[in-house]
Amino acid sequence: MFKKNMSNSIKLIQYYKLINHNLIFNNKAINRYKKDNFEISEDKSNNLELLKKSIIELKNCNLKREAKNMVFCDGNPKSKIMLIGEAPGANEDQEGLPFVGRAGMLLDKMLAAINLDRKKVYISNIVNYRPPENRKPTEEEIRRYLPFITKHIEIINPKILVLLGSTAMNALIGNNVVISKMRGKWIEKKFGSCKTSVIITFHPAFLMRQPAQKKMAWIDLKMIREKKNKLNI
Repeated sequence: MFKKNMSNSIKLIQYYKLINHNLIFNNKAINRYKKDNFEISEDKSNNLELLKKSIIELKNCNLKREAKNMVFCDGNPKSKIMLIGEAPGANEDQEGLPFVGRAGMLLDKMLAAINLDRKKVYISNIVNYRPPENRKPTEEEIRRYLPFITKHIEIINPKILVLLGSTAMNALIGNNVVISKMRGKWIEKKFGSCKTSVIITFHPAFLMRQPAQKKMAWIDLKMIREKKNKLNI
């Protein structure tokens, strides 16, 4: 009887191995909420489509129920300069593109000041759906989308990563930092297989509220220009 039960157990184990080898005898916990778990290939366009699909298929997200559009990216995916903001606003939600409102117009001017434009950079946000009433994303919402933006960075593989504002800084660098003390510095950071130089500067929306800080943002922009020229990108 014991031998018969053992034989049946072995057959059952072999069956489960066939249908899903990760289901049993796996040291890693199964994360039922992580939807970005795909291998990055050399096909960047396909990688971005897979990532976009993963975000669209994300379940039980309050932001998705309130928003009109998923805001994924803008710019040139082949660029070696990537900019990351906080979250879409009303205009971005309407058009499905990041930084298209008044803050986006200021960002365009900031880029033009260092001989860049949207065709020469790649732009995304920490969170891909607009928080209601343009509020700041909650810590839970940021944690929910963090694996996606991390994967996004890894796919684009920028040489220069510009974090616009405290939300992007806190999400990708750490929560116990103050933007006034962290801006204007280069930080070498790794996101998956991507090794990049990170710089933090003020979000354009903040600069619209605090125009006196534009002089500090200009210092940051000049540092980006110098780094770009040094790396010949």
